[in-house]
Amino acid sequence: RRDGWWARPGRAGRPAAPGRRPARPAGLGLPRIGLDAATARLSGGERRRVALAAALVRPADLLVLDEPTNHLDVEGVTWLADHLRARAGAFLVVTHDRWFLDEVCERTWEVADGTVNPFEGGYAAYVLARAERARQFEAADARRRNLLRKELAWLRRGAPARTSKPRFRIEAAEALIADVPPPRAQLELRALAQRRLGRSVVDLQDVTVRVGDRTLFDGLTWHLGAGDRIGVIGVNGSGKTHLLRLLAGTLAPTRGSVRIGQTVRAGYLSQDVAELPDGLRTLEAVREVRASADVGGVELSASQLAERFGFGNDRQWTPVADLSGGERRRLQLLRLLLAQPNVLLLDEPTNDLDTDTLAALEDLLDSWIGTLVVVSHDRYLVERVCDSTVAILDGRLAALPGGIDEYFARRAAQGPPEPAQRRGRQGDTRAERKELARLERRIAQLQQREGTLHERLAEAATDYEAVTALEAELRRAVADRGAAEEAWLVLADRMDRQR
Repeated sequence: RRDGWWARPGRAGRPAAPGRRPARPAGLGLPRIGLDAATARLSGGERRRVALAAALVRPADLLVLDEPTNHLDVEGVTWLADHLRARAGAFLVVTHDRWFLDEVCERTWEVADGTVNPFEGGYAAYVLARAERARQFEAADARRRNLLRKELAWLRRGAPARTSKPRFRIEAAEALIADVPPPRAQLELRALAQRRLGRSVVDLQDVTVRVGDRTLFDGLTWHLGAGDRIGVIGVNGSGKTHLLRLLAGTLAPTRGSVRIGQTVRAGYLSQDVAELPDGLRTLEAVREVRASADVGGVELSASQLAERFGFGNDRQWTPVADLSGGERRRLQLLRLLLAQPNVLLLDEPTNDLDTDTLAALEDLLDSWIGTLVVVSHDRYLVERVCDSTVAILDGRLAALPGGIDEYFARRAAQGPPEPAQRRGRQGDTRAERKELARLERRIAQLQQREGTLHERLAEAATDYEAVTALEAELRRAVADRGAAEEAWLVLADRMDRQR
């Protein structure tokens, strides 16, 4: 028999399968919440963790989890993945966390356009299979378009020709014309113009932050520089959100100083996106910031910008209060970019976003030339868009040259990472690691550019002038990629020798 439980606040569960040994949800941080705390007084994130723990301790043949990693820290996500792998019985999980999908799932279902498409394996296997399906569809679509051209040419010969042809030819041509599948909506998140950023961004000097009787930071000194791309991790309640608010200038320290550069224009995406004007409609919320913006040399209206961020005509007139969690996050991101920030401070930006939107967000952040600080439990996001990672441990920032894997290794060994203010190993400097990551992003962008140029060359095969220009551009892209790869090899080799 089935007996499931929805891991969402407010959903009631039924007892199931007596005799099964209940799990101990030790990794969800409940002791930090307080086991005697009244649930009515808990925050939304704390209530969700309690609900998830309740789901896990109820033995069931089928466990259904809806976005279980929201409001968990990286340790909680890892613990939950380990628990589900070891658990007997079936489970179904809806999640945007791609690392989590890869760790726990044997099959992946994609829900798109009212259809459930099954794939074998986790997220990585799903991406490969989906790419292959898209390739096959494009090949079939090319054959269909070639046939369509022939049928249309036949139809255009006029009535005399059509009367001499069998009726099924006319019906087949009409079917080809009608059987054009609507293109799948592609979200396009593009960086808008941003203001110039000087050398000085934010300096925290001997900062102490107390909340009630808790001390989150004690004597913290930290420098955030121009072009820094930093991922911040830590357990729930360690002060990650407070750190972002310090950097944004919306939180005053209990002691110490926060110096923000004169050219800094910060864009802060909060975890609960409470900054949105719920009394307005979606398009009105966009126009409240700017009526139009320049994107790649083209002036786009607020409506066109909203459409590029995934809001069709109908959704543009939906009240902000009625938007889904993912839509609210996309809307707030658009409003942030319209304000032309040069420093982005993102607090759990992946919550409530689907995987297509996540990929678009990562593409945007990859090309972001300003300063970036991301608080996230999404390992895919942090490892792709950030050059360095720090952890909040015991009220201080600790550098993690080895990334999130080093965090878990050192936590397991009870050894704290080196302080963030200290330099790395000899030769393996912060600047060199930044440059290595920049070159990797540059190489990926050039590879993508080469693929686009190859597609455009195929489309312009009969246009001599266009082909000549595209071939010259392709040669430049190939040469630039070769130079970037050579620079990467030289730098990586030097760093290896100096370690």
